Amino acid sequence: MESLELSVNTIWVLISAFLVMWMRAGFACLEAGLTRAKNTVNILMKNVATIAIGALTFFIVGYGLMFGDGNCFVGWKGFFLENTDDTVGHLPLYAFWFFQAVFCATAATIVSGAVAERIKFTRYLIFTAVITAVIYPVSGHWIWGGGWLQNIGFVDFAGSTAVHSVGGWAALAGCITLGPRIGKYNKNGTVNPIPGHNAPLATLGVLILLLGWFGFNGGSWLAANPFAISHIAGTTLLAAAAGGLSVTLLTLFKFGKTDYSMILNGILAGLVSITAGTASVSFLGAIVIGIIGGVIVVFTILFFEKNLKIDDAVGAVSVHGICGVWGTVAVGIFGVPTAPVAVHGLIAGGLSQLGIQSIGVLATFAWAFGTSLACLLLLKATMGIRVPEQQEFAGLDVQEHGISAYPDFISKGFSRIPISKVETHAAPGLYQGRISIGQSGSHDQAGSIT
Repeated sequence: MESLELSVNTIWVLISAFLVMWMRAGFACLEAGLTRAKNTVNILMKNVATIAIGALTFFIVGYGLMFGDGNCFVGWKGFFLENTDDTVGHLPLYAFWFFQAVFCATAATIVSGAVAERIKFTRYLIFTAVITAVIYPVSGHWIWGGGWLQNIGFVDFAGSTAVHSVGGWAALAGCITLGPRIGKYNKNGTVNPIPGHNAPLATLGVLILLLGWFGFNGGSWLAANPFAISHIAGTTLLAAAAGGLSVTLLTLFKFGKTDYSMILNGILAGLVSITAGTASVSFLGAIVIGIIGGVIVVFTILFFEKNLKIDDAVGAVSVHGICGVWGTVAVGIFGVPTAPVAVHGLIAGGLSQLGIQSIGVLATFAWAFGTSLACLLLLKATMGIRVPEQQEFAGLDVQEHGISAYPDFISKGFSRIPISKVETHAAPGLYQGRISIGQSGSHDQAGSIT
């Protein structure tokens, strides 16, 4: 029976890990679809490179820092998976490592879309290596590796903070350091929407991510417990549905039309929001968490874009960073003692858990954002991180990789035609208005078109 249990647990966790790895395809499709055609190859290359770098760095150093024996702040054993036990809980070491490695790569992938269309490819690779080797593993040790947050009772079941907020804060540092894309803002500070080029591709990406999320959350139980993983699958689906529907209704009410890119992000907002408490809240609690997550993502995307002038190409900071915070704090509000992971949240008469969750959120933000910003500022000062202006106009595909994703559809020179005038009357993500294209015009009005 012990051998059978080990086999079933291993198969379940590995299948879940395969689903999490398949999420790379979802991120690639989503990010490519929400950005311009001239940068498609670059987006795809970054997503492929992230899993390659993440797997290697997490094997060499990341796992040891995150799960190795050490102190309450960092592990100092298990580099190259040496000097570690053959089993971790109910799993073989290698199965546990594989599952954690694809989680690590997920955190780094979040950065890719936010900084799209302007970061140098090699600098992105360096930053990815730092995230997967050091930044993610250290805070992960605090939360999951026997560190100080875990010791005080911090609950982040599948990583609203440990994975998503870490990636979101790294993305925020990237957006601040790089600055906005050319043409995103007019001289008077008004916003020019830069719509993505492929709505079907972006939608496919979200549906792939939704499927992968069941492995992301369900596999985090690290055993094939039928009651627990069924509960987790249910809360995951309900939060995603609630997030998508709340954004649909909100954009219809606020803008007069539904915004497809916002709705896609609403589904992801619900997923990120439920990730921390998926095993600790009721089904009704999951719906409320998803609804609030959807509302949060709409207003924070608008706030970052209009008020703070932070150009996040796909809304990653809001989806993963801010909704990760909300989902983590929500455990302290909606956690119930009858769930698979019992938590006495505010509605169950407990108050202390909310304080613990808040401490974890703040500590992780300080670490992830601070180290990411320091790394990027160092790269900017020494090597430069942003492509030259002419390369950005032409597109990163040809300039950085020597190939176009759509060579049969883009005529030579057209990618540099400036937009001389844009009149928009829609929400960010909706592209309504009149475009006048000419051989002359001011690049700082709306950049270039492909």
